[in-house]
Amino acid sequence: MHYKYNISFILFALVSFGFSQIKTDTIIPIHKTGDSIIDGKLLNSGKIIPAEPDTLNIKDLKDHPEAAELDQKWLEELYSNALYDTIYKSVTELTYEPIDYPELSTDTLKARLERLNARTPFNVEYNPSLESVIKRYLKHRRTSLERLMGLSHFYFPMFEAEFDNYNIPLEMKYLSIVESALKPRARSRVGATGLWQFMFGTGKEYDLDVSSYVDERSDPIRSTTAAAKYLARLYKIFGDWDLALAAYNSGPGNVNKAIRRSGGYKNYWNIRANLPRETAGYVPAFLATMYIFEYAEEHGFKPERPPFQLIQTDTIHVKQMITLDQVAETTGVNIEELQFLNPSYKLDIIPEIEGKTYVLRLPREAVGVFTTNEDKIYAFAKAEFDKREKPLPQLFNADTKVRYRVKSGDYLGKIARRYGVRVSQIKRWNGLRSNNLKIGQRLTIYPRKPVVTTQTAKPKTSVSTSGRKTYKVKSGDSLWSIAQKFSGVSVQNLKDWNDISGNKLKIGMTLIVSE
Repeated sequence: MHYKYNISFILFALVSFGFSQIKTDTIIPIHKTGDSIIDGKLLNSGKIIPAEPDTLNIKDLKDHPEAAELDQKWLEELYSNALYDTIYKSVTELTYEPIDYPELSTDTLKARLERLNARTPFNVEYNPSLESVIKRYLKHRRTSLERLMGLSHFYFPMFEAEFDNYNIPLEMKYLSIVESALKPRARSRVGATGLWQFMFGTGKEYDLDVSSYVDERSDPIRSTTAAAKYLARLYKIFGDWDLALAAYNSGPGNVNKAIRRSGGYKNYWNIRANLPRETAGYVPAFLATMYIFEYAEEHGFKPERPPFQLIQTDTIHVKQMITLDQVAETTGVNIEELQFLNPSYKLDIIPEIEGKTYVLRLPREAVGVFTTNEDKIYAFAKAEFDKREKPLPQLFNADTKVRYRVKSGDYLGKIARRYGVRVSQIKRWNGLRSNNLKIGQRLTIYPRKPVVTTQTAKPKTSVSTSGRKTYKVKSGDSLWSIAQKFSGVSVQNLKDWNDISGNKLKIGMTLIVSE
């Protein structure tokens, strides 16, 4: 047998192709063209079979661009609730294989579950399946759980108050984590909506108003009242909180079928194998969440700081139609904060409907401003509505898409207010994962407000204050509050006299407040 190359060259070639771990005494010789080695045997084919070119050019096939764009929008709409979807998926696809998590021993877990079982009406006894779910969450969901623990400081006091009114175990508050990841506007694939995931029909049955402007399934207090009533009804049927939980998820009919198929057992763990897959993971997910929240300190969790504590806010009964944008303008509260505090208003409009009472939740410091200047604020809102060609915003359609170029001083809330849309919508339309923007960045927006075409921007000229009355901006000032200090002066006057396009002011800047 004759070798074509010497050993040194072969070693160099093997090392070049990533085979540096092959030893010299195991090198397979390279043979002449046409030789092949299969399963360690040398085969000599005697001829070369040339490759034929691909005449179909299959790699150049392309999708229809407009249809692809619609697909992308649809997928973004489906999967925009990242944290909610993660939790939903974890429930529907739970597996119960042992998890390596040495930080929590089985004996320690058993002791803690026993203490938890003694102080709750739920069956929290140890079993390997529950241990698997708890350790899986501890190992893989720490960041999202810390975020949820932060949000819970705002939502849980509301839940506990409502559950106490209906004699529901206070630990039921943890069900909201499993149901919606504390996202008031969470929406499932089948249309269940809100913190407690009510379907349209069930929501109506429990007096949750759903209209073009309001969806009370997203109202933290009203939806929790409905959930408390529903859970109390389910407990009355089954006399067991574990089964009431299962029925909340899949309906009483499916629980009754599982009881029959199991031979009449009424313990959740005995009928679990006969429940729908999602419901089979539902109670373990609830119990695992309860354990982690109750023993968060022992596991070293550091909750994120919530946007608000509930005690830092209060509500006002609204007397006439007003938008959150108008509230932001008159009180100085950031529009994103108002949207967080008032998630049930679908178009950011609090309507005026006969026989209905709607509330506005505000930070406490803004409640005084609103109530003290209530008449002026409502007059301002009415004047704003009267200026519109149509009194209420219209929903966008595909023909109203605009491309917006980010300028210095822009931020998502400011752009959202300009076009009458939500920050979350702009992020979804443009695939943004954070609120950060870059100057010159292009954004796709589907405006709800009429878009006014602007002329090419002229260089800003300094505004002369000679002979005019001026005012120095202080902390807490807004254009509206400054306008109220001077008779006959409007917000638009201030903007025109001072060459201001937005609503942002800087402390210390000097404004002209007279012609």
